Amino acid sequence: MAAKFREFYELTKLDELFSESHQKPVVFFKHSITCPISRNVFTEVADVEYDIWVMVVQDAQKVSNELAKRTGIKHESPQTIIVRDGKPVYHASHYETTAEKITNILNTEKVEL
Repeated sequence: MAAKFREFYELTKLDELFSESHQKPVVFFKHSITCPISRNVFTEVADVEYDIWVMVVQDAQKVSNELAKRTGIKHESPQTIIVRDGKPVYHASHYETTAEKITNILNTEKVEL
């Protein structure tokens, strides 16, 4: 089974996802449709068997900026951020993002950044 990519563009959905993070981890992926590195990392993330919430940065700038503000993690693209209990527990950008690392974080009960 592969990742279930779900694009979103609204701040209200970001609010819902932060609330949801208190029940299970939420994986965010900031993706640039014009960047070849982002395309490669997107393919890597596709191997994660989980819901991946995608922000296409060209179309979701407000949401991307708000995620950076809420997590305290500077915007990069491509970038993966995992939020658990309303707080970031993992982040990586560019080729530091791997399906193995994401899967390991999702399978770990508590992680400190």
